[in-house]
Amino acid sequence: MRKLSLVLLPILVLAMIAAPVSRSVQAQDGETLKIGLITDLTGALQLYGAELENGFTLGLDYATDGGLEIAGRPVEIVVRDYAGDADKAAQQARELIEVEGVEVLVGAPSSGVTQGLVSVAAEYGVILMAGPAADPRITGEFFEPTTFRACRNSYHDAFDIASWAVENVGPNYIQLAPDYAFGYGSVAAFNYAFITKGATFVQDAIFAPTDTTEFGPYIQEIVDSGADGVIVTWAGSSSINLFQQMSEAGIGVDEDKPVLITGFGSNDDVSSFVDDSQVGNVGLIVYHYTLPDNEVNDWLVKQHEERYNEEPDLFTECGFATAQALAAGIEAAGGSTLPDDLIPALEGITWEGPKGEYTMRAEDHQALMPMYVVRLIDAQPDAFKYYELIAEVSAEDAAPPCESGADRSSDTLDCTPLAERAAE
Repeated sequence: MRKLSLVLLPILVLAMIAAPVSRSVQAQDGETLKIGLITDLTGALQLYGAELENGFTLGLDYATDGGLEIAGRPVEIVVRDYAGDADKAAQQARELIEVEGVEVLVGAPSSGVTQGLVSVAAEYGVILMAGPAADPRITGEFFEPTTFRACRNSYHDAFDIASWAVENVGPNYIQLAPDYAFGYGSVAAFNYAFITKGATFVQDAIFAPTDTTEFGPYIQEIVDSGADGVIVTWAGSSSINLFQQMSEAGIGVDEDKPVLITGFGSNDDVSSFVDDSQVGNVGLIVYHYTLPDNEVNDWLVKQHEERYNEEPDLFTECGFATAQALAAGIEAAGGSTLPDDLIPALEGITWEGPKGEYTMRAEDHQALMPMYVVRLIDAQPDAFKYYELIAEVSAEDAAPPCESGADRSSDTLDCTPLAERAAE
């Protein structure tokens, strides 16, 4: 027994030295609250990264009436650019907590990067406000009590368009997605939503490397599949190549080719590949500044135009809503960012954001919000006014399944992962 104790003692001491220590001290009133924003400003998702930063900055301004103070604490946003590097993002998160004294993390555009941030936040005992990364597993399979998401996930996208597509396009589908976390999560979400609505998938999803620029072989496989529609999930600069090549191949254009089912992206992306042949196309969209009709969105549009000399974009709303939720939660927690205080303050919170009413679901920390189905009506509009609204899908109808674990279930919501439900 003595030998066992002598062997274990140095190991335990080393472990205590090496392990990060969770915060357990309440910040004092008046002490600066540092929020670490980890985003992509120079990598492949830099467009979304800038939208997140701009939206979060404006959302914090709106939530604090311009005072940048929450519960008596002045707020400082510390921004880090991970430049598309997941390892760099994780290291930045650690440095923000250990060196900069950041109490809350926000980010990121990439699902793979955000998965790493989920682990870091849980390890250090800080709250992570995730987004715009859309992988459902961030608040599902990889659920941690310290992670919250005020932005949509891929299930929202899928349920947003599924009913319309099955009714108007047909029952048979194929999917194309990027070969990484975002693509896997998206494919699973669209499979579930479309099958729920009565659709069939003619073959397994096609996964292409994220750096693909020549999509010819994948497009030919789609054409040969005989599907009524192809569901395309993609992100980043190569989207331009993908949609141009699909249009050239007749997908979404010719009557004898599959109909293109996808989400309309950021304004700059859309302007790079749409032409008059695509006018009339219908698709889902997370947010466009012309769609919501409420005072919060009016404020966002006006301030964004004044400060950045352009209209808010696809994920500006995500950053804005994230800041609103975080500010309300910290206010309710009396200025505390400790998990024991902030987690219950955020669970179940509702607020009025750019798209209307949002609710932070307590069971999996995933926000519920409205979504949109739109038709492209102009390929070269002024001020990016591309769309007409086909349908606003309610927060209830776009709600994703809860998969945070059976032990997170409530009286009204089953959170058993779908794979486990299917096996029963």
